[in-house]
Amino acid sequence: MATSLVAPVTVRKFSGETSAESPDLLAVEEPLEIRLGFGPADDRQQRSVSVTMRTPGHDQELAMGFLFTEGIIQHPADIVSCRHCVQEADKDGNVIRVELHPDVRVDWARLERNTFTSSSCGLCGKATIEAVQALAPGPVTSDFALSVNILHSLPERVRDTQRAFAYTGGIHAAALFDATGKLLLVREDIGRHNALDKVIGAAFWNGWLPLSQHGIFLSGRIGVELVQKSWLAGVPLLAAVGAPSSLAVQMAQEAGMTLAGFVRNDRFNLYSEFFRVQSTQAVTA
Repeated sequence: MATSLVAPVTVRKFSGETSAESPDLLAVEEPLEIRLGFGPADDRQQRSVSVTMRTPGHDQELAMGFLFTEGIIQHPADIVSCRHCVQEADKDGNVIRVELHPDVRVDWARLERNTFTSSSCGLCGKATIEAVQALAPGPVTSDFALSVNILHSLPERVRDTQRAFAYTGGIHAAALFDATGKLLLVREDIGRHNALDKVIGAAFWNGWLPLSQHGIFLSGRIGVELVQKSWLAGVPLLAAVGAPSSLAVQMAQEAGMTLAGFVRNDRFNLYSEFFRVQSTQAVTA
């Protein structure tokens, strides 16, 4: 178990009218500030771009995944370094600085206009999708496909890898898998979008993008920001235990992504691009 993911607490547990004190574990939640170092070599500047509440661990992947899905970086070579600001002892590892290559230009105006990490960003659905379309290379055209049985198997197999969830019951997971169902990456975080950013950040740094021959499985519901991030990473299939929002489905349709929701108990719903989930059984009306 990664001790940084959980924190001990004493609780009083009730069963009917009977209670007793008992040790328990909670998912850790702490802020992470992402700072950028940017500009020409003779005039470097620093600016904070995000503060997110996250579960510590894989912070570099989280930062890179966030910066990629916000359109700030495109290639691993855009990053000179990515490390915690150890000189700020009072922040206790909760500030990470990403030094960009001097040639990288940051469109601060666009970044300030388009914020997808908040459900109250004030954009209408059409504007949200158009903003992502401006960043995306186009609809996903991958021939990636997998069997119904593999999709059915993912919830239990991902749950078996969730070490922190097993102890706390209060943490999300994002998993990257291939067409055979092999799990290539699993990341946990108290924030759904953070868990996905960690997976995308790891794939980004490993040079795997675009993820045109992979799917992503999420342990919670599917909000539009999760479809946005997956689309920009080139993911052709996004599946989750929970329900998608109406805007998430609309964006998946625009992206040409297969979206599967309620993937649990040998059931699921498909909302778009049905052809990527293949069955040997006849389809009934």
